[in-house]
Amino acid sequence: MYKILIADDEPIERQVVCKKIREAYGTEIEVLMAANGLEAVEIFNEKGCDVVILDIAMPGMNGIDAGTLIRKESALVPIIFLTAYDDFNYAKKAIEIKALEYLLKPTTDEDLFTTLEEAFSICDMNKERGNGVTESVLTREVNEEAEGQNFKADEAKASEMVRVVKKFLEEHYKEDISLQDVADVLGYSDVYFCKIFKQSFGKSFIVYLNEMRIAKAKEALANPFINIKNVSTEAGYREQNYFARVFKRMMGMTPTEYRNDCLARGHM
Repeated sequence: MYKILIADDEPIERQVVCKKIREAYGTEIEVLMAANGLEAVEIFNEKGCDVVILDIAMPGMNGIDAGTLIRKESALVPIIFLTAYDDFNYAKKAIEIKALEYLLKPTTDEDLFTTLEEAFSICDMNKERGNGVTESVLTREVNEEAEGQNFKADEAKASEMVRVVKKFLEEHYKEDISLQDVADVLGYSDVYFCKIFKQSFGKSFIVYLNEMRIAKAKEALANPFINIKNVSTEAGYREQNYFARVFKRMMGMTPTEYRNDCLARGHM
């Protein structure tokens, strides 16, 4: 079971997110709720949580400050910001405290659940490794906002970035890659690449990568000579259970059900 903390000063917003998550994951999760940043920190310190979802604009203590304190307590807990503030400085601060994602309200269910799946995968890895994972520190500073404006106006630069990213992901989707890895290849900062990726692809990096991997999984499942137990690895997923959850959410059926459906249609 994963324990999820949701902090938002708007009661309706809290309840909507809570309801969506509970309906999607049922008994797999436990949801705790906080009305502000200070309450979120207190709940985290008292009860501990596997995943933290924070709004930014909250009375008393905002989400960035709360996230900073939570990060000091745990270097590994996945922190997700869910906010209406499309502010580049906030996004930069979120990256600096190693937030998993910066989602803008109203976010799509796909973005929310995909980000949660990634968070659950991180939780599983941390438990397997005995919390011995160390995290790199952001060391490069760039003028992201000015650079981002120039990028948006430069269609040739944007087109080349899309080409390079697609090629890199096609070649490395089976590996344990992250947004930071691709940003490094392009020589961009994490926060800048996150911003221009969404501008260019119309979706977050995590959503795009999951869609690519599930497409590869469907190809593998359609081939009866590929052992179904090996499909998750072929598609680039570290955890078979994580792969199965993502596949069922995106396709509406389990990998085994999809394989059987392909076989049935093949015999028609």
